[in-house]
Amino acid sequence: MSTATISAVEGGAGTTRAATTPAGTGERTEMLRRLQAVPRPVPVLSRERERLLTARQREIIDRLGELFDAGFVDLTMAEIAAWANCSLRTLYSVAQSRDELVLVMVDRHLWHIGRSAREAIEAGMGPLDAVRAYLRGATVAVGRITAAFSRDLAQVPAAERLRQSHNEYLVAVTRCLLDLAVEQGEIADVDTGALARVMATLGSDLSRPEVIATLRKMEENQRTA
Repeated sequence: MSTATISAVEGGAGTTRAATTPAGTGERTEMLRRLQAVPRPVPVLSRERERLLTARQREIIDRLGELFDAGFVDLTMAEIAAWANCSLRTLYSVAQSRDELVLVMVDRHLWHIGRSAREAIEAGMGPLDAVRAYLRGATVAVGRITAAFSRDLAQVPAAERLRQSHNEYLVAVTRCLLDLAVEQGEIADVDTGALARVMATLGSDLSRPEVIATLRKMEENQRTA
């Protein structure tokens, strides 16, 4: 996905530098500085609230990811509490309502995708290699989303808005790296905003329920062929 798109603009640079050339210390520092300056999505569970969670509350949240992977739109707080083997009082101490709990879990899932993508950027990478690694990491993480989770995500407007905000962050990080790639002569002087949106949206589309269903069917057909 990202490699093909990048390759299309790579050859047009006036002064092209090989994408595999390690960035110098100063360039690496500048890349990290710019990435850190990109505004991140506001977490549903604030850092302060998360810091105050007890060990038991953290354990419950961590375990609920497995339950939500099987679908969450029809879950009640009583069903969630029974599955987590905790009291309703304990569950309501994590989130004040079922809707808030759903958003907390969806948000954690989306943050995991973002962290996986950022962690794919290795020390010494130039901006072009960083773009490739970042989008590849995001695509791999998105590929782990279950069809049931994706289906229910699309049915909850507030959760879908969360997904869109995280995707905007993906676009912003991609544009940041592409801007550096242009400045350092790795790619031509292109509309990095438009290119970033095309590249990031392609990855985001892989999490759509209809796309996941098609991909899973293709995998099954390949195994049985």
